[in-house]
Amino acid sequence: MPKVIIKLENDISTDDIYPGRFMATVLPTETPQFAFFDRTEFNAQLKAKTFPAGSIIVGGENFGCGSSREQACSTLKGHEVAVVAKSISRIFLQNSINLGLQVVICPGIEASEGDELEITADQVFNKTTGKAFAQVKLPAARKGIMDAGGLIPYTRARLMAKQA
Repeated sequence: MPKVIIKLENDISTDDIYPGRFMATVLPTETPQFAFFDRTEFNAQLKAKTFPAGSIIVGGENFGCGSSREQACSTLKGHEVAVVAKSISRIFLQNSINLGLQVVICPGIEASEGDELEITADQVFNKTTGKAFAQVKLPAARKGIMDAGGLIPYTRARLMAKQA
């Protein structure tokens, strides 16, 4: 069962997720080393691969606000984490969908570091506290792109299906 690896406050900016001073590094294979770079302990845990794939970052309101840098999404995808937040900024959400970063908008989420969360199609269930929280569903097309791993894999699969 996926666990919460960090609980963050409101207004986590793309600069917090991926500091602008590393913008010269754009390859998805290289960006993960800079995830939450200024949160040194958490960055060290990510780089040491302390957390299994599917681990969850919980955010408050307006997660991913700030610039439109898509490295903020690719750096998190490189660590194979998911984001559950009360709200997600518009550009960060679109970048997440395009890159296949798993994000869930869950306005009422209550979770602490170490809690086990189960994400279903309709809700996020905190198995630690026994509480369930409704999630905001993405439109089917956007969810399909995210679930396919991003816009490129989604488009590739559709083109291959047409050729078959």
